Amino acid sequence: MTVGILRRCCIKLGKVRYYSRESSSNSTVHTISITDPTFRLPDRSTILSGIQPTGTFHLGNYFGAIKSWHDLNNLVKKSEGNSSLYFFVADLHSLTVPQDYQMLQKQRLEAYASIIACGIDPQLSTIYYQSCIPEITSIQWVLSCFSSMGYLNRMTQWKSKANLKDNANVSDENALGKVKLGLFGYPVLMASDVLTFRATHVPVGQDQSQHLELTREVAQSFNKSVGSKYFNDPHTLLTPTKKILSLKNPLKKMSKSDKEPLSKIFITDSANEITKKFNKATTDSIEGKLTFDLENRPGVSNLISILAAVKNKSIEQIVIDVEDFSKKELKEAVAEAVINELEEPAKKYKELISNPEYLQKLSDLGTEKARIVANRTLKDVMRLVGMSSY
Repeated sequence: MTVGILRRCCIKLGKVRYYSRESSSNSTVHTISITDPTFRLPDRSTILSGIQPTGTFHLGNYFGAIKSWHDLNNLVKKSEGNSSLYFFVADLHSLTVPQDYQMLQKQRLEAYASIIACGIDPQLSTIYYQSCIPEITSIQWVLSCFSSMGYLNRMTQWKSKANLKDNANVSDENALGKVKLGLFGYPVLMASDVLTFRATHVPVGQDQSQHLELTREVAQSFNKSVGSKYFNDPHTLLTPTKKILSLKNPLKKMSKSDKEPLSKIFITDSANEITKKFNKATTDSIEGKLTFDLENRPGVSNLISILAAVKNKSIEQIVIDVEDFSKKELKEAVAEAVINELEEPAKKYKELISNPEYLQKLSDLGTEKARIVANRTLKDVMRLVGMSSY
């Protein structure tokens, strides 16, 4: 990332930071809580975000992304303004790593059902599968012609997904053998996701902020080349929660692929299952007051983070609330809070997943709405690059 225009990635529980793209001398940072009743999105905002199709959501998905989507959905609904919301299942992105394709088909459906079950209104928001919008990949090709190989080489996720070191270089023989073109260039597809819908704000986790910087770089390169300020610079909305970690190994993220069933909480888990998993969650042998210390007390800190996310409070507030709890009492408090939080999503998910015809209707609705906008952008882009007969 370029230091002068870096949108530094700071996350605070319950808060989102806007980073305006200006020169370093004029840059400003606004810290705003989505749930603050005084918070208002700028007029005519377009908010867009996607999630990988890994199946039914777990607690990490829920608090890492979907809770923010839900808050934004409610915010737009209450404001009765003219902002637009686009949320999608990033199924094309899933092809950058090896897949069981039959399983992927099932997981796509589960992810789509999970989005709606978690309170995203398909009438207010446009919810779609990325692969159902062919305009995105057409625009991706154009944008790839404005994307620097050097910039893509500095991206970190292709290295981690290919199990390479952070200092790996695409010119290395080892990297060339391991990295497929789709994996190396998929940040351009992410840029196309955003720019196809002319998004003004993109809610992302901290590990995705680098891709938003590339998106702004590509947009500026395109604009300069065609002599038009067609694409704007999308603002980054950082996810207002900390990462939810494994209940059994709090040194790594909660993951569906984890073979330990007690390590993760799904939105479909029963109250008994949730209670059991939290009762068996890893903590530590430290005596005395409970503290938030990621280095020395990762297990306890993870439970505090989860409780803070559910209660929509800061870590500091939760620590004050629970510092005199025993570890058993902390687990019980977190389990009770999560059970209450997931009661409605679990009920809704079971209704939706048992009615694939209805889910297909919702998907068709989202695709239709999304393609109207995407096709308009594609025509504009093609005209700007000299293909006016498109």
